[in-house]
Amino acid sequence: MQIGILGTVTVTVGRRQLEIRASKVRTLLATLALEAGRAISHEELVDELWSGRPLGNARNALQAQATRLRRVLEGRGPEGAGRSLESAPLRSVRNGYMLDIPSQSVDGNRFLELAGHGAAILQDQPHRALDLLQTSLRLWRGSALLDAGDGMRCRAAATLFEERRVAVWEDLISARLAIGDDRRAIPELGKLITQHPLRERFREQLMLALYRTGRQSDALELFHQTRRLLDRELGLRPGLTMQRRYAEILAQDPALTLTPQQPVMRK
Repeated sequence: MQIGILGTVTVTVGRRQLEIRASKVRTLLATLALEAGRAISHEELVDELWSGRPLGNARNALQAQATRLRRVLEGRGPEGAGRSLESAPLRSVRNGYMLDIPSQSVDGNRFLELAGHGAAILQDQPHRALDLLQTSLRLWRGSALLDAGDGMRCRAAATLFEERRVAVWEDLISARLAIGDDRRAIPELGKLITQHPLRERFREQLMLALYRTGRQSDALELFHQTRRLLDRELGLRPGLTMQRRYAEILAQDPALTLTPQQPVMRK
């Protein structure tokens, strides 16, 4: 069984994706999947599903949603029709519920593991890091926990996943630059800057890629564009890393030229 949260909430058994029609069932599944293998209390689940709205009998309401989720996970659908595919991993425990599946059955956890491994070996093994980071990003199907509801747990988790996704793109571009794949990095960075215009790291990386491909004037102009943008939007100046990159490009520092024996260091 595989649970998807990097996009819409999905559950797949074998090659069959099971249908989850009810929004509360999706929210319950997503909340439990975020803590796969660990129990979450009835009170926390009720708060996530109904966002603090008063209920006449919260425990019964939660139990009804858990029953519907169990039927979905067994492959019997929301109405309980059809042949059961397997025993549902939803467990009722003392004062709560848990999804009794390995953490790697949730795509969000696989993403974090791949991304963490890629970041850890980026400096010493940039080619391998690039493969891992690309694999992690291919797990995404849209915005994280897209249809998991408005509860605090899912919204907070979605924000954290999205931030980690951007950081992985930063690492992936660093890997490209470390292996000298500057020309492919340039269009990727153009898209990323459009999506995240105030993310200085992408702009600093693009400055380096432009410089290495013989476009020193474009790299310097990008710095000035960034300086004006940050001043207008935030009242800030570019950070020290970007200022240092500007000075290095202006001086045509030989350290900016990549050689096989000299990988680019992450900053």
